[in-house]
Amino acid sequence: MQKIRETDLTKLLIIDVETVPQYKSYDDLPDKAKELWNRKMKYQMEQGVSPGILYNRAGIYSEFGKVICICAGYFTSDNDPELRIKAFYGDDEKTLLQEFSDIVNSNFSADGNVLAGHNCREFDFPYIARRCLVNGLQIPSMLDTSGKKPWEVQHIDTLDLWKFGDFKSYTSLDLLAYIFKIDSPKCDMDGSIVYRVYWEENDIERIKNYCMRDVVTVAQLLLRFRGMDILSQEKIIFVN
Repeated sequence: MQKIRETDLTKLLIIDVETVPQYKSYDDLPDKAKELWNRKMKYQMEQGVSPGILYNRAGIYSEFGKVICICAGYFTSDNDPELRIKAFYGDDEKTLLQEFSDIVNSNFSADGNVLAGHNCREFDFPYIARRCLVNGLQIPSMLDTSGKKPWEVQHIDTLDLWKFGDFKSYTSLDLLAYIFKIDSPKCDMDGSIVYRVYWEENDIERIKNYCMRDVVTVAQLLLRFRGMDILSQEKIIFVN
């Protein structure tokens, strides 16, 4: 917890990402992609599950998925903060990745700035970096960890903070929100139905709102980890 206590809140950029499979269904995949997906899912298929049924989870793999929303939040003050949140979202992955990268590089690339999230080291940050490469974009400097020493990587992961070095289990953001008496971000949906909401309901606004709530929850959790009160709704501002 020392790192979050010593970090100026205004230096934090809190990130959450939502992803979906690149195609609506397994049947829509090009033949080569089907072959590679089948190989990726070989073990599960050996358990009798068809590759088509498994395809709704393709969004968690950066090779078969795409980013449809990135939400970023920042605090305005270290002592009496407001939280401001901006969403980059849409069907055009390259455009939203470029817009997000421009913001990170222009406003959060200086020494002392830190990227934060929940399970962000394992999922959000590497996923964004990989999809930037796939789209021919430069990886934001804060996400390009190649060749950096551990202490040079300026990332804070609330999952890592909560583990205290215990790597035996995963603790969801929803569970941490519950035990710290923070409003859950999973009020009308969770990550398991993002695929359906995007590909079947075509409701990316709903996904954006869900992603924003995740950022709010991570921000509130970071405040609690610092021993501070959580923010009232009036101090949470969504910007265009």
